[in-house]
Amino acid sequence: QIFDAGDYFGIMQVEEVDDEEEVDEEMEEEFKKKPNPGNEPCFKVIVTNENGLQASNPNSVFLVDHAWTFRAEHARQQLRQVPGLLHRMANLMGIAFHGEIPDEGSIQHVLQEMWKYSQTYQLSQGTAEEKVPVWYIMDEFGSRIQHSDQPSFAAAPLFYMPQQIAYTILWPLRDLETGDEVTRDYAHGETDRLIRKCVLLPWLPEVLDVSSSTPEPPDEHYQAILAENKEKLPVAINPPVYAKDKVFKVFTDIPQVLNSLTHPRFVFTDNEGEADILYNFSHFKDYRKLSEERPEVMVNQFPCENLLTVKDCLASIARRAGGPDGPRWLPRTFNLETELPQFISCFQQRDRRGEDNHWICKPWNLARSLDTHITNNLNSIIRHRESSPKVVCKYIEEPVLFEREDVGQVKFDVRYVVLLRSVQPLRLYSYDVFWLRFSNRVFSLDDLDDYEKHFTVMNYAPGATLKQVHCEDFIPLFEKQYPEYPWTTVQASIFKAFAELFQVATSKPAPLGICDYPSSRAIYAIDLMLKWDTSRDGKRIMQPQILEVNFNPDCDRACKYHPTFFNDVFSTLFLDETDNCHVTRIV
Repeated sequence: QIFDAGDYFGIMQVEEVDDEEEVDEEMEEEFKKKPNPGNEPCFKVIVTNENGLQASNPNSVFLVDHAWTFRAEHARQQLRQVPGLLHRMANLMGIAFHGEIPDEGSIQHVLQEMWKYSQTYQLSQGTAEEKVPVWYIMDEFGSRIQHSDQPSFAAAPLFYMPQQIAYTILWPLRDLETGDEVTRDYAHGETDRLIRKCVLLPWLPEVLDVSSSTPEPPDEHYQAILAENKEKLPVAINPPVYAKDKVFKVFTDIPQVLNSLTHPRFVFTDNEGEADILYNFSHFKDYRKLSEERPEVMVNQFPCENLLTVKDCLASIARRAGGPDGPRWLPRTFNLETELPQFISCFQQRDRRGEDNHWICKPWNLARSLDTHITNNLNSIIRHRESSPKVVCKYIEEPVLFEREDVGQVKFDVRYVVLLRSVQPLRLYSYDVFWLRFSNRVFSLDDLDDYEKHFTVMNYAPGATLKQVHCEDFIPLFEKQYPEYPWTTVQASIFKAFAELFQVATSKPAPLGICDYPSSRAIYAIDLMLKWDTSRDGKRIMQPQILEVNFNPDCDRACKYHPTFFNDVFSTLFLDETDNCHVTRIV
């Protein structure tokens, strides 16, 4: 815990050369390339110790303190409230700030600039909330170490458990003499030239000359996903035939099923080995063993269904319906791991054309809007890629709004539960009840970190009120607000999108599509919004936008208000009896 960097290093401010003085043309060119020259002071860290530094010396390891540690969604609030924080950050970033009281302009400026200074780590243990990436800004010394492709030092965060504090460790990669500059590689670990260029854009801006087109990934991409998921595909089986009056034994660990399934043809068993139906909450992996040993046992999941339920896979298979830009029912989506150059190119082209450039950055696999950010700042999106695998989707800038009499015009989303009975032939149903979620504040394209304005998932937000409207009450209210858009027409376009999605998801054999396993059945929840769009003949239409597909959704509300929910689901999926069940066949 000895901060002895001051004995070895000094921070130098690099003076700008006056116009009158002799400047060789090469330096002049270099200088022009710099982002907004002359506006922020340029600093360098150099070795000042007269003996230099030896890489082999065990004492050549330095601790760097973290000046600010934050989660992205709390940054604005902390700059407003933590005494002295805004002042220190503005100074560190070379932003003029004159005043004692934090003003919104300076806060906004720091929030824009901070992506050039922030680093990230995440804890590998704890709840989903505790695993959300943490960002930090090193102190003035650490933040002034410049980038180099041939760095003289390496830096890495260290979380020190006894104190529960993170530091940055800095160590030399070679021997250095007095006067040598301390640099590190801001794109550490990236070897691909184009990707390095992309990752370094926040510090070295340039216009990317690549296509923004994103064709569907090759077959190997899907094979790699299958291997990574450790899923074993089933062998081919004949569709089992069951006696007309058979009573099925159900093994499940889902309390909602145990509490509400009362249909006389299903009984529960605690013995997995004697079950006819496995209705599991967690992902089932070994379909091969099940298909070889117990092909007649039905299971509530399909092999390779992650092609629907994982956000990057959903975007790639959807391109089968809409070409490289994707179909009209899915917001334009890029996988930041594999499509970063195409995304940057798309962002820069939209910027030049003056089009809206708000995007929403989501982790591949966290639910409940965790670590999800809305921004029009390209640097922020490029840096968010470092914390965990993400997709970035075009943010819906013109959503269809709902007038809440207590609030005004707010965003809302709709959740449908769909039932997949089989893949070949494709048989898909929708449950006749849908669910609605509303934002709590009037919608506008600003205050992008205001959760209650831009998000609709309120049941996990502490202190937020949860507005509930049942679908049978919603439809007349909606049609009163939009008399030219009867809900039957809107719902028909929603079902058309669902049909197209499942058609492309099952159009290729596994692992390129959902596996045709005759003993599989499943329910999914599809979340969507409506946006204003223009049809080919120039009419204003409500275009459904599928946001995500959820595996094994939380059916609490369904069971509470519709006690026959699981009876209907089981009857449709396992008995092929849909009469008197609240379901509509989509395909």
